[in-house]
Amino acid sequence: MLKYYEEPSKQIPIIQKVEVLVVGAGPAGFGAALTAARMGRKVLVIEQSGAVGGIATNGIMSHWTGHQDGGCFVELRERAKDCESPQVINPEKLKLVMLEMLYEAGAQVQLYTFFSDVIMEGNHVAGVITESKSGREAILCDIVIDSTGDGDVAAYAGVPFEKGRKEDSGMQPMTIMFKLGGVDMDRAMFFWGFEDTVQLPEGDIQALARKKLPAPAGHVLLYPSSLPGTVTANMTNVIGVDGTDVRELNRADYECRKQINEIVKFLRKYVPGYEVCYVCDSANSIGVRETRRFAAEYQLHENDIAEARKFEDWVVTKSRFFFDLHNVLGPGLDSDGAYKAFKQENCYTIPLRCFLPQKVEGLLLNGRNISGTHKAHSSYRVMPICVNMGQAMGVVASLSIEEKTAPRALDIKEIQSVLRSQNVDL
Repeated sequence: MLKYYEEPSKQIPIIQKVEVLVVGAGPAGFGAALTAARMGRKVLVIEQSGAVGGIATNGIMSHWTGHQDGGCFVELRERAKDCESPQVINPEKLKLVMLEMLYEAGAQVQLYTFFSDVIMEGNHVAGVITESKSGREAILCDIVIDSTGDGDVAAYAGVPFEKGRKEDSGMQPMTIMFKLGGVDMDRAMFFWGFEDTVQLPEGDIQALARKKLPAPAGHVLLYPSSLPGTVTANMTNVIGVDGTDVRELNRADYECRKQINEIVKFLRKYVPGYEVCYVCDSANSIGVRETRRFAAEYQLHENDIAEARKFEDWVVTKSRFFFDLHNVLGPGLDSDGAYKAFKQENCYTIPLRCFLPQKVEGLLLNGRNISGTHKAHSSYRVMPICVNMGQAMGVVASLSIEEKTAPRALDIKEIQSVLRSQNVDL
């Protein structure tokens, strides 16, 4: 059997030329496209799924995790608010709110479109090739903002990267979120963190979960939603999988879905308020916490977060979250990431240098693919921080085009001045 198929050469239609091309419409891509469009740039954001919002919507996330003040995240959170708590997410409402904000800003949105390859001119990204129902097409641009999470554009462009922890490249586990109906909300228990627990007649609930649930599941995380009688569960778990490999993704999806019925049986039997609960929804997309992290001009370190460092070249500010380091080898948190041991109450910043990839021009990193250590990544990867990362990259891309200069050559004081005008400050 032949090992390779040689694809015949063919002409690919160039469907348009834009100033800013955002690849991926998750929280980071949303922030980037929204901001660049509001600054008057011609913006196109492409997304492989049928909805904007990424894991927040397709992954039916329960709430905005972590702390992020200022910027367009606060605007999005308040506009999408669906109950008394602004932190609780209604994914269906959020889908429309994010679309409305993008269209109001003048951004073009193209869903159902896969990134396929980069168009390079030397070491400069000049556009991308896409695949969709309309076939194989090319889009040219002045600058690409890689908001794919996995950093697909940067990888194809040849930017060096690493995965997982240094000792074994182990990456955090994946999860499929699901919603439970039929919950007695007056009696229901909620568990916001791995170390939140309660003593039941049968024993400690987290210890009971490790004993009774199919491994590598084995923890209880249950969050209230804005819908009557409905709770969001973050309890499926699969380890040893790589989110950049499609076959691994399929295996992970199957393993998580197999766990859901056993989790429901567990909750019905042991947890007050869940005696007649049932699955009413599950995520269309599996939640991938960690894959590629790219080499940039600076790698954010866990000490920068633990010390709440204020960088001179800050572009993201007022971020705070513990090291949410899920166990690479099983359920629960890694011993190095226990949130109750994290005492830092001050906010940290993220410098522009973390977004500027090595060796490649015309490209900005954005979201969880920026340069950082395995442990630092477990803090900055959360959605609120990623939204404001996107805002910063929208500003950088816009100024780069306006001044006809590379992002790394921009005056950081000018970038910060624009961000201050957009409610981002120290």
